[in-house]
Amino acid sequence: MKQNNKLARSFYNRADVLIIAKELLGKTLCTYINKQLTTAKITEVEAYCGRTDEGCHAYPHKRTKRTEVMYGEGGYAYIYLCYGIHTMFNVVTNAAGLANCILVRAIEPIKGIDTMQQRRGLQKPTYQIGRGPGCVGQAMGMHLTMYGTDLLGKTIWIEDAPPIPKKDMGISARIGMNFDGPDKDLPWRFFIKNNFWVSKARKI
Repeated sequence: MKQNNKLARSFYNRADVLIIAKELLGKTLCTYINKQLTTAKITEVEAYCGRTDEGCHAYPHKRTKRTEVMYGEGGYAYIYLCYGIHTMFNVVTNAAGLANCILVRAIEPIKGIDTMQQRRGLQKPTYQIGRGPGCVGQAMGMHLTMYGTDLLGKTIWIEDAPPIPKKDMGISARIGMNFDGPDKDLPWRFFIKNNFWVSKARKI
């Protein structure tokens, strides 16, 4: 199967998680699972830093079975279950030993829409296919066994696409931060303005 313009390891291994998060907007998330190709435009992301950010699962320098992949080099999938139900897909960034990640919160379907719709159990292709991080994982066919998947491989990968202009990029606090403290309101959520497939919460 042909894979076009796959992002290189060097894209993920950079130090600034905020720059990478912004640059992921508009890129094409791809999966090839059970001989089914699905692709989608990334429309919303959130950045996390394991050393300084209380909102990150790896804070402060927390190294557990769940967070271990975040301590490897960038370009791998950090996948976990939220509330034991929702499969959440994160992109690991930075150099080995420095735990950063980016949560993909929403996508706009490109190819394999019928497959995504079936995975989501929807009668028609509505915004519910990929609006929200749990929907992203389900629509793209991801599951917990894909934890640690190399994003330079043939199961999950991200392809390059034109950057989103600064004027079209929205910024807000992250969603669902269930703690108190200065990191709760960090403006580390980035999304494409006026995009139908972005989460409704705090859309500006």
